[in-house]
Amino acid sequence: MRIATTTGSYPTLCSVWYMFDEPRGDLLCVSHENSQLVSDLMANQKCSFEIAPNEPPYCGVRGKAMVTLSKDYALETLTTVIPRYLGDAESRLAKWLIGRSHEEYVIRLRPVQMTSWDYSERMS
Repeated sequence: MRIATTTGSYPTLCSVWYMFDEPRGDLLCVSHENSQLVSDLMANQKCSFEIAPNEPPYCGVRGKAMVTLSKDYALETLTTVIPRYLGDAESRLAKWLIGRSHEEYVIRLRPVQMTSWDYSERMS
């Protein structure tokens, strides 16, 4: 997922690993407490996002969201997201991320507007 934030003259765009909280309809990701993303979202809780593959067929969803930041459940969120992107939690990177979970924020995006596109039919 790509998240766009604004706090100054230029927007910032950041790619993050994410998961979908189906019961609440929210998107969740985790970022370090000292990251530019967390800093931007503390200053302005509005963001834009996009979820789309980089290869054809082009399809995806993008939208605008309100964000909440919390250190609660950072470890649980990490242990759910990491296997999705790394396959398991046994790699050196996974262990390093889990080992510093107390320094991470859970970023919860509550979409307020969304659009989607799917060019599969057009590209087949």
